[in-house]
Amino acid sequence: MEIAIAVVVAAIVLVAVITIVRSVRIVPQQRMDVVERLGKYRRTLSPGLNLLVPFIDAVRTKVDMREQVVSFPPQPVITSDNLVVSIDTVLYFRVVDPVRATYEIANFLQAIEQLTVTTLRNVIGSLDLEKALTSREEINRHLSGVLDETTGRWGIKVTRVEIKAIEPPPSIRDSMEKQMRAERDRRAAILNAEGHKQAQILTAEGEKQAAVLRADGDRQSRILQAEGQAKAIRTVFDAIHTANPSQKVLAYQYLQALPQIANGSANKVWIVPTELTKALEGMGGALGGLANMVGDQPTQGVDSTAVEREADAAAKAAAEAAAEVNHEVRAAEEQVSSSSGPGLPPQTPGITAGESVPPSAVLGEERPPERA
Repeated sequence: MEIAIAVVVAAIVLVAVITIVRSVRIVPQQRMDVVERLGKYRRTLSPGLNLLVPFIDAVRTKVDMREQVVSFPPQPVITSDNLVVSIDTVLYFRVVDPVRATYEIANFLQAIEQLTVTTLRNVIGSLDLEKALTSREEINRHLSGVLDETTGRWGIKVTRVEIKAIEPPPSIRDSMEKQMRAERDRRAAILNAEGHKQAQILTAEGEKQAAVLRADGDRQSRILQAEGQAKAIRTVFDAIHTANPSQKVLAYQYLQALPQIANGSANKVWIVPTELTKALEGMGGALGGLANMVGDQPTQGVDSTAVEREADAAAKAAAEAAAEVNHEVRAAEEQVSSSSGPGLPPQTPGITAGESVPPSAVLGEERPPERA
């Protein structure tokens, strides 16, 4: 009897414990449980401690209220230019109404996946491959709008849709790589040509500036040389006019310069005609006219303006005398070339290159012997 009583008591305690356990339900945060009473929706349990009627109330589903991420497998999609591409999508959603998510749709994940595939095919089918590859933001926005409008009736909010990858066929990828490689080569060639062009332009500009600078330096150098020569000539003329040389000295200096005139690579024999003495006498007279003007004695000071005028007159006289001598020399050369004898005419004296003429021959004191 005591054993039977103990068994009954134990059964009652066990039933009481089971009843208490089934009547108490603890719901964690961000989760809501849908409760049915005798198969009919009763209420939704909020997070925390909740009490149920044991053996009458039952939890139908446990709905996670957090945002969830679902990655769908690649889906083959045909573009408007009849190319099959494989597209991977990622979906972000959360349940906002656990009751509608439980009773309005049997499997909302499968429904969202199929809706995403069909919507994606409709969107990609109106685009070509190049447009599809460059319009991901537009495709994502269109998918989000369609899915959010449809899943709102199911108590689900689609927060974001992302296209993870768009994979064209291998042959199309090879063609795209070749096209991109050719485009990069073209850009590289253009950049190289532009660089070469700029380099040539800069080089030409540098050469131009260098040529201008060299020409300017040459011009400055010639100007300085000309100024130096002018100053040297002016100094020489000032010294000559200051010294006031006689015509005999000037004639002797001219005779000393004759061997240098005849000393050339093409001059073997320099012919001096008989009329050269008269020409030299005339030149000496022209050059000595300056001595008659100011006297035969050196002076201490000379007016620079008068010196320049006198120098110009002396230079003109010397030029005229030199032209007359040149004319006489040419006439003598023509006479020598026209003669048929082995020697020179007895009336034409000659002086070889490098041989100096004594001043007495010019001044009339003594004539050189004639050549046979």
